[in-house]
Amino acid sequence: MSPPALRLENVNKRFGLAHIIRGVNLDVCHGERHAIIGPNGAGKSTLFDLISGRFSLSGGHVFLHGKDISGHSAYRIRRSGLARSFQVINIFPRLTVYETLRCALLWSLGYRYNFWRRIQRLPEVGRRATELMEIIGLGAQRDVSGAELSYADQRALEIGITIAGEPNVILLDEPTAGMSRAEAEQAVQLIRRVTAGKTLLIVEHDMEVVFGLADRISVLVYGEVIATGGPDEIRNNVSVRRAYLGSTAEQETSAHAASH
Repeated sequence: MSPPALRLENVNKRFGLAHIIRGVNLDVCHGERHAIIGPNGAGKSTLFDLISGRFSLSGGHVFLHGKDISGHSAYRIRRSGLARSFQVINIFPRLTVYETLRCALLWSLGYRYNFWRRIQRLPEVGRRATELMEIIGLGAQRDVSGAELSYADQRALEIGITIAGEPNVILLDEPTAGMSRAEAEQAVQLIRRVTAGKTLLIVEHDMEVVFGLADRISVLVYGEVIATGGPDEIRNNVSVRRAYLGSTAEQETSAHAASH
């Protein structure tokens, strides 16, 4: 039996005396869409930082396709096939959509640092950037700078940067935060499209997005996973409702039960 796409074993993180992540164990299967939910301050983004190599672990291990990547640098992990987006939009405001995606593609297409070779003379990079623009729905904004894009389009561009290297494990940190319902629905359609056949780990506060997108959900509270299961299992978990979802989830559960 092959190992999971992503495995966390007793992952811990301390900042001084503050114990932020407390012995997290988690398996994310190949091709699974797995959501992490929890209240503000639960440690969700910190957990992403540990997985992606932005922060070092205080204890435990992270495995990518069975290979221990604990202690690896962020760029090395990305080149191993795991890429992430950030909670705060992280794009180049002065570059156009086309220029941004073209830069994001260079390393994955085999081009290394070379000050004497003009990027305009790399037709494969331009062709792939054009394809990627269409995939993320920004073909019409080809020559628009990142700063001029709408908030939802900036999020789409960041997803484009994340998938440019064709990672097989994708981490998205609150990709629909700050969006209207219509924008969030479009974002979910985009996420479904670009993660088809890949493994997705997503942090998200919008419960409609979570329950509609995730195959499995893990609940993180005060740095600990208190429950993992399918959407219905998490929705009906009394401990989860008390710890995080609250009365809104209880109302949704009652309505869901009534409909059946």
